[in-house]
Amino acid sequence: MSEILKNLSGQGVAIWLDDISRERLRTGNLEQLIREKNVVGVTSNPTIFANALSKGDAYNSQLHDLAVRGVEVGEAVRAITTYDIRWAADVLRPVYDATGGVDGRVSLEVDPRLARETEKTVAEARALWWMVDRPNLFIKIPATVEGLPAITQALSEGISVNVTLIFSLERYRAVMDAWLAGLEAAQAKGLNLASIESVASFFVSRVDTEIDKRLDKAGKPELKGKAGIANARLAYAAYEDVMNSERWQRLRSAGARPQRPLWASTGVKNPDYSDTMYVDQLVAPGTVNTMPEKTLDATGDHANVTGDTVRPFYEQAWNTMAALKEAGIDYDDVVKVLEDEGVEKFEASWNELLESVTKNLVP
Repeated sequence: MSEILKNLSGQGVAIWLDDISRERLRTGNLEQLIREKNVVGVTSNPTIFANALSKGDAYNSQLHDLAVRGVEVGEAVRAITTYDIRWAADVLRPVYDATGGVDGRVSLEVDPRLARETEKTVAEARALWWMVDRPNLFIKIPATVEGLPAITQALSEGISVNVTLIFSLERYRAVMDAWLAGLEAAQAKGLNLASIESVASFFVSRVDTEIDKRLDKAGKPELKGKAGIANARLAYAAYEDVMNSERWQRLRSAGARPQRPLWASTGVKNPDYSDTMYVDQLVAPGTVNTMPEKTLDATGDHANVTGDTVRPFYEQAWNTMAALKEAGIDYDDVVKVLEDEGVEKFEASWNELLESVTKNLVP
């Protein structure tokens, strides 16, 4: 195993793989990554499933059986995706047991077309939780305004939640409030709080991609590549504020566990930047970094893991955000654009997945 990856894990960063496919599962590749690269979790999204289904023949047998049974395409997609998630959850079960349920987790996203509909999101979360039927599952719910009450409701019912598509600090604080409210409601129902886990997926590289475009137009190239990391570091500061609150301390005393910050979108889009910058510049205890395999390999090969690279840099992060504002970057507009685009991209991938399954539902 790479000493760099061991060191990263030792610094309190849980390494998760941002990918899943039946081919990866049936060849034992996921088990290999757990053994050799310290992978302790898996995330999925509609784009990942659309890509997996477009390659190879791993899904042919199930697709044939679904077609013979005349299963409707939406339910066929659920059958296919939950099959992979169950399998991955079983592969990761030893990690789940060894970490007391903290890691060894697999995430499955609700239908992204429901991102603006609270009640339907809750119903979908319940259905997926029941279909997978594994304690180490996370249901991914987007952090839209409409998603916030769905997050609270799901957690209140004992459903572990991965909150996804978080871009802004204000929305992240609202996500943590929704999480706390969910735990409080679960406690009122007498549920075991220690069994309810949550992570909050704060997207990183997409922030730089959007802001860098605007900096080019503003003639401020010296600020490029700094916003994503600064934004994430300030998110961790907000997390620490909540961890120090009386509200959280009461829940912790009742057995609740923290909602860990998860760094998502950590694949570097700009080839001019270090390919591990969203890993080695965001090392902090009690965090998760979910990486595409390319980023995982680069991290294990040459990342510079030197210790905590978040908490010592809060002032620098605030200065970066102030400089961006002075350069004319409208932060509120940036995060709104990114959320809207994120929902649209996942909807497009979901539709691609539906189309792919429809074409293959031939007896």
